[in-house]
Amino acid sequence: MSKKKNSTLGILALVFSILGCTFWLGLILAIIDLCRRDDRKKGCSIAALIIAGLYFLLGVFAVLGSGSDKPKAVNTAGDNYQTAQESSDMDSTTSQPIEEAGPSAEQQEQNEPMLPSVSEKDIFGIMETAEMNDVQVTMTNYSESTGSEWNKPADGNVFVLVEFEIVNNSDSDLSISSMLSFEAYADDYAANLSLGALMENDQNQLDGTVAPGKRMKGWTGYEVPSEWQDMEIHFTSDVWSNNKFKFLISK
Repeated sequence: MSKKKNSTLGILALVFSILGCTFWLGLILAIIDLCRRDDRKKGCSIAALIIAGLYFLLGVFAVLGSGSDKPKAVNTAGDNYQTAQESSDMDSTTSQPIEEAGPSAEQQEQNEPMLPSVSEKDIFGIMETAEMNDVQVTMTNYSESTGSEWNKPADGNVFVLVEFEIVNNSDSDLSISSMLSFEAYADDYAANLSLGALMENDQNQLDGTVAPGKRMKGWTGYEVPSEWQDMEIHFTSDVWSNNKFKFLISK
């Protein structure tokens, strides 16, 4: 008597479930295989169903856990020190001579080292740092190009390249994809990632993994109408979350 073998459908379901990003396909194949009445073993389909279910639950928990998070603007210590120094100078011009005494509480507070401060903000510009879930993102530069001899945008369009710096201050690896992590809008119209635009820049692209405590710097590119005025770029550090960093470029 021959041993029963796992069905091909069940094996495919298990493979897609293990890959993670295609777990939903593994889930569908596993359900189809389990509904079929044949003499094949269903072990692979059951395992695929369990793995896909775990990925689904992780996604739900990630969305629920990040639902209240919003990007925050990060001010550097130098900015805080300058503000405090200006405040101190203004006080010194209006104060009256008094008897010598120890430093006041206000002076002691001003002399203490200033740490970076944060404030909630919805959209950010060039060289403004946004922070959310221990990830800091800064749009550092952008450029516009009409292409080269063998690589040009469509008539009436231009290439727009945007540079970002991403700092991972979390405890886990951060996966970045120029296709999945970014979306762009030119004057409120969706703009797709352009390989032609990226070919006009020999710098790093924004694809890869950032280890905890490390950073990534690179470019992303789009093809947009030449008369564009405002370009909005959204970045997400978690594909499961609806929360996004939003950056605005205005001509």
